[in-house]
Amino acid sequence: MSNHVKSLATSLQARFDDRIRESNIALDELTIVVAKKDIMDVTTVLKEEFAFDQLIDLCGVDYSTYGNAESSFKPAERFAVIYHLLSVRNNYRLRVRTFLPDEAMPKIASIKTIWSAANWFEREAFDLYGFIFEGHDDLRRLLTDYGFIGHPFRKDFPLEGNVEMRYDPVQQRVIYEPVSIEERNLVPRVIRRDNRYHSSTQPGEA
Repeated sequence: MSNHVKSLATSLQARFDDRIRESNIALDELTIVVAKKDIMDVTTVLKEEFAFDQLIDLCGVDYSTYGNAESSFKPAERFAVIYHLLSVRNNYRLRVRTFLPDEAMPKIASIKTIWSAANWFEREAFDLYGFIFEGHDDLRRLLTDYGFIGHPFRKDFPLEGNVEMRYDPVQQRVIYEPVSIEERNLVPRVIRRDNRYHSSTQPGEA
């Protein structure tokens, strides 16, 4: 763990105090967790006072099937938004995680006014996860069709989808129909041969 990253963690903790609900360093990268009600205030300070002038990425996460008996990270909430920030001036990288407690209506304030790059990132998270970014003035689907049903990056979205579309030459338009492909097991079949070597091969010889 570098002193550079520890210095950043100490500075952020001193500035935000209990608004940082969790802070951890892994692989020499700092992640902080803040409540969704604080996201606008925290990100504004991060940009104006800590010179995090670039939003590298904003992504959604569905933790519904995450973790196991050995995992130390077991989120209480299903959905989260993660912001990846960069300070070119100070050579800092920071990950900010915010959980969305309302699974039925996961929503959070848009940070588009802080970093304009959030525009399409938030549209992507809306499209793929169904997250509502309040204050976004053009929140519509980005990667799927406008008539698409559901949000394909949610863990409960069926692998085959809900509908399929095709061009109908008679009607001369695209039409939607119930999905026709059958559910498949995509786990590859592994063929193992116990007798890989000739019987004359000695142990340790190929």
